[in-house]
Amino acid sequence: MAIRLEIQSIVSDTRASTRKNNLNTLEIKNKIQDVSLVDVYTISKKIDKKKLEILSNLFYNRSVQKASYTSPLHPEKFDFAIEIDFLPGVTDNVANTAREMIEDKFKIKFKNGEGVYSSQVTFLRAKLNSDEIKKIADSLYNPLIHRAIIKSFKDFICDKGMGITIPKVTISTKAKVDDVNLNISDDELIVIGKQGIKNKDGSARGPLALDLDQMKTIREYFKLQMRNPTDVELESLAQTWSEHCKHTIFANPIDEIKDGLYKTYIKGATKIVRDKKSAKGRSASGGDFCVSVFTDNAGGIIFDENYIITDKVETHNTPSALDPFGGAVTGIVGVNRDALGFGLGAKPIINRYGFCFANPDDDSPIYKGKNFTQKMLAPKRIMQGVIAGVNSGGNCSGIPSPQGFVYFDKRYKGKPLVFVGTIGLIPKKIKGKKAYAKKA
Repeated sequence: MAIRLEIQSIVSDTRASTRKNNLNTLEIKNKIQDVSLVDVYTISKKIDKKKLEILSNLFYNRSVQKASYTSPLHPEKFDFAIEIDFLPGVTDNVANTAREMIEDKFKIKFKNGEGVYSSQVTFLRAKLNSDEIKKIADSLYNPLIHRAIIKSFKDFICDKGMGITIPKVTISTKAKVDDVNLNISDDELIVIGKQGIKNKDGSARGPLALDLDQMKTIREYFKLQMRNPTDVELESLAQTWSEHCKHTIFANPIDEIKDGLYKTYIKGATKIVRDKKSAKGRSASGGDFCVSVFTDNAGGIIFDENYIITDKVETHNTPSALDPFGGAVTGIVGVNRDALGFGLGAKPIINRYGFCFANPDDDSPIYKGKNFTQKMLAPKRIMQGVIAGVNSGGNCSGIPSPQGFVYFDKRYKGKPLVFVGTIGLIPKKIKGKKAYAKKA
């Protein structure tokens, strides 16, 4: 039977105060009188009673919090409760860490079908109508990755809490590998590339983002193998040839630029700058001051006679449009990782950022999808999530973010530009060997 461990602050909770202030900006005329938060860990594993008290002590500080695994925690007075948890299959880092804590403490392992799941309940003291409480719930979760459960005070008391929900992935059918026939017309190849592999019922599995030339190349390869590709192989090729992994748009010829944007304007421009700087004796040696360009996880240039600085910047635009916090934090920790992965390991010392958003006060809805039925996140929601994500992966990780810019333009509505970068520092030599060389 699953255990629901709930934790509530017994002192002033800054998170709740911040949430109250944010919610009162949602055009509900400052109706919210009070906000309380309860953090929840749902543990789907049989654990004996003797260990439950020890387990709960892992997750709370009794001097400022209280915990319960026998009955739901809640403030004395409230009108609504909103619980936000992850949808099945979505990565839950808090829960993963909690599971590892339990395994380490009791020297046990969670088996298939067992797990830990995190959620948070927001208790509101406010006289709200159904539209207002829905608007508040919508501001707290992202339907792409979260689920929201709303209960009134009456329902909460009647149900004895929010109830136990296990967001576990359940696969009802046995996994099966299918062959995909590519010996079809060009028009049909285009449809597969755009819409995805067809299921037996005629539905498509989702875009492969493969153009006609790519589909033909795949077909010709498998003709030499004297077989059709499997669905797994075709999906894998689509993944590895994607813009995210391959940067095909940058690499391919475009208009009159035969060598593509990457070779012409990125690598080409870098070479021009290096040649000019070297000719002017930019480095202490009077030669090329770059020690690593387009080869390692980050670029490296000579800082002085003892140190090299590394630099890496990337964008996380589409991920941040879909999941602002997740997309942004993934970007910033990714470039931090690339500094650590430079040479024998540089120390990340500075984070940088660049944000291009639409007007955060623009709350008119926009939609996407074939029939424009999928509502996109509002500019303010995107802005708040992106900023929180970069702060979490940067400042909260001990790396300052002193440099950056924010730009607003209505054309970024629905899809922001999110630039993140990390500067690292590494000695030229470690124990007499070149620290910037992988095989020193």
